[in-house]
Amino acid sequence: MNSIISWIGGKKALRELIYERIPPSYSRYVEVFGGGGWVLFGKPPDQMEVYNDYNSNLTNLFRCVRDRPMAFLKELGFLPLNGREEFDFLKQYLSREPLQSSWLKEETEIARHYFSDLEYQELEPLLRKNNTVDEVKKAVAFYKLIRCSYGSGCTSYGCQPCDIRKMLELVWCGSLRLKNTVIENKDFEALIHQYDRTDAFFYCDPPYYQTEGHYEVEFRKEDHFRLRDTLKEAQGKWLVSYNDCGFIRELYQGFRIETVKRPNNLAQRYHNGDEYEELFISNYDTTERVRKMPRQIGLFDDGSYRGMWES
Repeated sequence: MNSIISWIGGKKALRELIYERIPPSYSRYVEVFGGGGWVLFGKPPDQMEVYNDYNSNLTNLFRCVRDRPMAFLKELGFLPLNGREEFDFLKQYLSREPLQSSWLKEETEIARHYFSDLEYQELEPLLRKNNTVDEVKKAVAFYKLIRCSYGSGCTSYGCQPCDIRKMLELVWCGSLRLKNTVIENKDFEALIHQYDRTDAFFYCDPPYYQTEGHYEVEFRKEDHFRLRDTLKEAQGKWLVSYNDCGFIRELYQGFRIETVKRPNNLAQRYHNGDEYEELFISNYDTTERVRKMPRQIGLFDDGSYRGMWES
């Protein structure tokens, strides 16, 4: 199935190539930079699988879809409009911070001073409740913001209508697909250390080098080094997708590097058929699954696998 959202850097165009390179056997599947979850949603569920992203709006969205689909769909019905004013309102809503702890302390002290003990006991839980943003409302606002934004960037209005009614079945199917998925909101290094085992498989789709500014969560140059160093020490198998550039090739020198191509979606309007080169980097033989798959051998096929491996 498709993901319930479009997302910057989504791997819809590459996921079939990714599936071909997943190890034939592993006990836990971990998406370190989950994003829109396109790879996760498109494959059969594993016995243990983990979706992780450092963007708390994303993880809250997927948790609410997984755990509270009916409340999510009900709330979605209250946001049926499409327009720039609504888009700006959703941005403001998502940027709203909960009541600061210092303010909460001041409010509770005032309530304690001016109300009786019995009245204060009734008011105090309400003050604390107002200190948080409702998770479902926030998830739905973020979902609508993605749908109405240009390129799913959540920064500018896309000027395209979005019929929420068409999303109801997709959200419900997404809830069923995520029912046994662990959803984490951790830094990639902490997550890899937590789930690393010799029989683990990590798929990593980090922000591409020099495109980090397109993402809400900051990913610095030193984070690219930190990811490489973390993966270098991992016991499990891992596959990383990256943009093809000299910095990344040098950074992962010594590991398996494969060049793959996909349609360049941004250039299709003006240059039909234009392709974009990306890299698959791994610490294992990614041809094993394909070699073990039964396939029909052609008259001039010697049965060998012809890849695009580099040293």
